[in-house]
Amino acid sequence: YCRQKNTAIDAPTMQPNQWLAVSRNVIKQGRCHDLRPEYNTVNIFDSLVAGCRALIASLPNRCLLCHQQLCPPGSGICKTCLQACLYPCPVCLGCGRPLQTLQRYCGGCLTSQPIPVVAPASYHSLLGPLIPRIKYQAQFTALPPLVRALAHSVSTLVSHNIIALPQVLLPVPLHPQRIRERGFNQAWMIASMLGQQLQLPVDDSLLQRVVATVPQAGLDGQARRRNLRGAFVLKAALPYQRIALIDDVVTTGTTVDEIARTLAPWT
Repeated sequence: YCRQKNTAIDAPTMQPNQWLAVSRNVIKQGRCHDLRPEYNTVNIFDSLVAGCRALIASLPNRCLLCHQQLCPPGSGICKTCLQACLYPCPVCLGCGRPLQTLQRYCGGCLTSQPIPVVAPASYHSLLGPLIPRIKYQAQFTALPPLVRALAHSVSTLVSHNIIALPQVLLPVPLHPQRIRERGFNQAWMIASMLGQQLQLPVDDSLLQRVVATVPQAGLDGQARRRNLRGAFVLKAALPYQRIALIDDVVTTGTTVDEIARTLAPWT
């Protein structure tokens, strides 16, 4: 109950908006003592928060791809859709071509030995449209299953001695201006989740982006290289021998190559 103007009001029989209006009016007038202990200020807002959480939990959690209800909830992509979007066979860590057996490079990449890229799926699968939603609309529900798939890929390659487990994860940094606009760095979020699953540290203090480049999307390879030239600096000597750069998408590999050039004196 809450008392307003000496009139007892039975809160459970009221509509939620009426109860909130009465409670808000009592609190605004400084008569919080009029609320019985079970409906004091703290309990009111604790109840509101608990109610909101219960409401969200009661809503059907649906797959972002097939829109079927997820059971159990907590993932943005169902197991069937995720499995259908992952690479169905081993791929070359240099160019992404499918391989018959699990190995580091295909025959064409053995001579050039490019920087290996570990990815669980192709951007051109059904997962592709989810990446802009993560980056530009802050829809993070697809991240946990994708990071779990990435962690599984890394663990599989490490267990077969295809790659060595890195000592640290370095998220590709954003320029401070882009951080202010977007509010987050998706590469850091991926690195943080991946580090928890692989028990690896994340270091976001060594690498800094000093040039506010234009978005890479839509640029060809030459324009990408020109756009990123000199965009990164190393703030201190690199204390690691094995590092993994973390980013959401690798297309031409320009970002990876430019950061590798920045780290070259220490690697």
